[in-house]
Amino acid sequence: MPMQKGSTAARSKVMTAEEAVANIQDGSTIVIGGLISILCPEKVISALGNRFDTSGSPKNLTVVTPVRVGWDKGKTTGLDHFAKPGMLKRLISGSFNVKESPKITDMIRNNEIEAYSFSMGTLFHLIRNMAGEKNGMFTKVGLQTYVDPRIEGGKLNEKTTENINEVVQAAGEEYLYYRPLPINVAIIRGTTVDEDGNLSLEQEPVTLAGLEMAMAAKANGGYVIAQAKRLTAKGSLHPRSVAIPGILVDAVVIDPEQKQSLLDYNPSWTGEVKAPIDECAQPLPLNTKKIILRRAAQELGPDSVVNLGVGIPVSLPQLLMEENVFDQVTFCLEHGAVGGIPMGEEVFGAHINPRAILGSPQVFDYYHNGSLSATLLGFAQIDGAGNVNVSKFNGIFRGSGGFIDITHRTKRVLFCGTLTGGGLETQIRGGKLTILKEGKLKKFIPKVEHLTFNADAAREKGQEPLYITERAVFRLGSNGLVLTEYAPGIDIQKDILPFIDFEVEIDPAIKPMSSDIFA
Repeated sequence: MPMQKGSTAARSKVMTAEEAVANIQDGSTIVIGGLISILCPEKVISALGNRFDTSGSPKNLTVVTPVRVGWDKGKTTGLDHFAKPGMLKRLISGSFNVKESPKITDMIRNNEIEAYSFSMGTLFHLIRNMAGEKNGMFTKVGLQTYVDPRIEGGKLNEKTTENINEVVQAAGEEYLYYRPLPINVAIIRGTTVDEDGNLSLEQEPVTLAGLEMAMAAKANGGYVIAQAKRLTAKGSLHPRSVAIPGILVDAVVIDPEQKQSLLDYNPSWTGEVKAPIDECAQPLPLNTKKIILRRAAQELGPDSVVNLGVGIPVSLPQLLMEENVFDQVTFCLEHGAVGGIPMGEEVFGAHINPRAILGSPQVFDYYHNGSLSATLLGFAQIDGAGNVNVSKFNGIFRGSGGFIDITHRTKRVLFCGTLTGGGLETQIRGGKLTILKEGKLKKFIPKVEHLTFNADAAREKGQEPLYITERAVFRLGSNGLVLTEYAPGIDIQKDILPFIDFEVEIDPAIKPMSSDIFA
């Protein structure tokens, strides 16, 4: 009905979390923003779990999270609010963690829900496509990995049987086609929101894809809930500060207790202040981690743009600061921060003193076109062909996160980890490495359990993966791994080959690793 002269403005969109989630219907597909504790709309998803407890509704939900949400605080958080029989039908995510979502991972393991693991960038881009009402998505990212339906199609358990992607031919080339993913509900978060639903992100360390999620829901006639820390009067936000406009938001939920992350508020993550770099420099002890990182750093040229994975790689910034070469590298992680000092595993994705903060879909555009200079990534398993597994091993669901996207076109891929795991003890003295106690777990095995990185595909694309451990360095040869370097003090026959469960070629020009690494 047309507005009448003198009529009052539309009512405020502000409501309680319970009122906001009351509109979510059975069988809905819900996309949730967040990165573990960062941007996690905890108050809203907690209210949704409580609604199911009291009413049995909504049930049979499909939940989509490019990055997992929730954290371990000794109570149910994040995705575990959906870990109730009958509430969750299907989970589609880029990452999983038993520490943060023990109930969800148990449901996957016990075949109580359908579960898919796809690459983070693929999910961000598929959501972006749905925001434009596109008919699914075509991509080459993930071909010949576990997300390829010819291998596993991203399915994590026996209950999950439907392929939601397929291999197609277009213009003589192979692509993965992901079918449309209509979104009914988007649950997102920001810092400040006005009564009309205009949302800003000034205290958030990353942007992720709240805008694309809201647009995807609206493109499907859906419903958008925005959680924020504080409310301001309508019209009071500067238009340049609005990240998600109110025309995309149906319900506003205020949580005054909302935290920036698990840690206390850090204004240097958002550019509010610039932290003195000297306060951030923490020299690393001379141990296996430092050896591996020093060797990896030798592969980085001046003005490199570098991505880091979880595990040993996250300590590279500290090493570069210690060795006074930090300014030669720009760090760019998949969650959106560019430049500055990545926080590491405490709050992965946040940077101290970032130079820019992009949306995750744009970061993955940058990765997919091959613009990264190099990436340092961890590994759980490596086989004789040079394939790598980080996503599913020893009964543990981790997902690939951004791993498949990052390794898709990056030429210099540096896999960093110890040769064995589970109790490895070493000593570094006089520029030499000694193994005091061998790890119980072998990581170099005949065949990886999950194909997260396909060495044959990397070879076809002209990539140059290097596999760096504390005692040995391998390159990818024409037939598999080639041992090219060994640590001073290490006997190849005694300390390396017995802990590799496949035949490995030894480079005729094999040499000791640089003695500087062990100084």
